This record gives sequence, structure tokens and C-alpha cells, in this order.
Amino acid sequence: MGNIRSHRELKVWQDAMDAAMEIFEITKAFPPEERYSLIDQMRRSSRSVASNISEAWRKRRYEAAFKSKLNDSESEACETQTWVEMALRCNYIDRKTAERLDKTYEKLMGKLVAMIRDSRNWTIRESPAE
Repeated sequence: MGNIRSHRELKVWQDAMDAAMEIFEITKAFPPEERYSLIDQMRRSSRSVASNISEAWRKRRYEAAFKSKLNDSESEACETQTWVEMALRCNYIDRKTAERLDKTYEKLMGKLVAMIRDSRNWTIRESPAE
């Protein structure tokens, strides 16, 4: 963990933000009829990955809450993979783009699972009162 002072310093948060911005850019080219469906869903779930990581970071005093928010982030990453697959099947993105995004979200989920598994190394433990 090191001396990380902000969620912005977490590599997993940075990667989630980069992926969300990539989704944002890609969905700009989707047809207008997808504006209130697929585009919104892809953007929302991809953004939720990063936002749940930042929420987890602020809940480090409570291991269960920390893990819960990371689990939410992992779920949103998996949901994003489903929307990517939908975009591929609708021919809005090519297979290479879909595979790259899928791999990105698999890596994110792996990092999140590792943080959940090692949550005691990430959470704040209060010093005993003297």
C-alpha cells in the first residue's frame, strides 16, 4: 500500500478513470437512437467503477464497508463488460476494441479482488486508547 494519501494515487482508480474516459469517447460515435439506452448504460457503469473505488477509499475505517464498495466496483466493471459485448453485437464497435476493453475490465476486476482479499492491508486500524 505504501504512503497513499488519496484515492487518486491508486493505480486501480487511475485505470478505471482511463477506461471510463475511453468508453465516453467511443460512445460518441454510437447512433443517436442509443443515446438514452446503451450509451447511458455504458457510461454510467464505467464511471461507477471509479466512483465506487473512491467511496471505498473513504470508508477504510470500516473493513466491511470498504469491501462492500470494492465489490460494487467489481460488479460495475462486469456490467460494463456486458454493455461492451452488446455494443459489439450491435456492430457499434469492432472486435479488436471490444476485446481490448474486455481485457481492461478483467484486469481492473483482478486488482479489485486482490484489494478485497487483502483488505486488512488497506483499511485503517484505530490505535488502542491509552
